[in-house]
Amino acid sequence: MSREIIAKRVAKELHDGDVVNLGIGMPTLVANYVSDDIDVVFQSENGFVGLGPAPAQGEEIPNLVNAGAQPVSIKKGGVFFDSAMSFGIIRGGHVDVTVLGALQVDEKGNLANWMIPGKMVPGMGGAMDLVVGAKKVIVAMEHTAKGKHKILKNCNLPLTAKAQVNLIVTEMGVMEVSENGLLLKEIAKDITVEQIQEATEATLIIDKNLKVMEA
Repeated sequence: MSREIIAKRVAKELHDGDVVNLGIGMPTLVANYVSDDIDVVFQSENGFVGLGPAPAQGEEIPNLVNAGAQPVSIKKGGVFFDSAMSFGIIRGGHVDVTVLGALQVDEKGNLANWMIPGKMVPGMGGAMDLVVGAKKVIVAMEHTAKGKHKILKNCNLPLTAKAQVNLIVTEMGVMEVSENGLLLKEIAKDITVEQIQEATEATLIIDKNLKVMEA
């Protein structure tokens, strides 16, 4: 349920005409909640724009997958291209918003989302390009990991990028990365400020116009 709450709230950050890249895992759910009255173009870094929803079971096309190898569809007008073009779009600043998960985020907007201690991983993939190239970076993740803080004063895992995160959305609230630290702008209706602060290592700045997060 928390994953759907996060995805729904992130979808409200998207605007008509935006080119958006969704990271693997939870961020892919965001596409299910985009308002019908806006047109958002989803880009997949493995080489196409016009990414559509997941196909019905049995209707998958083996070679049509997103960057996380999940079956997807493509909308009318979608375009396929090679990796050089795909990363030219990303590095050229043509992606308006990228949404991705994180292992850690800190109050400076630093992001660590690829290196899990003790596990073999191939690398950070396209995330390093996306978070630097996109105009807005949104981290969509559960607030804690088995009770451990994920929103820190300083990341202690290897960084994907420095000072690139703009907004953090969790099941507990919405936090904006500001010059002074993390500004808590919205809070879930059943959560108190004290509870969200206890679940956050970084000190939260409470917006004077703090709102209840829409589910």
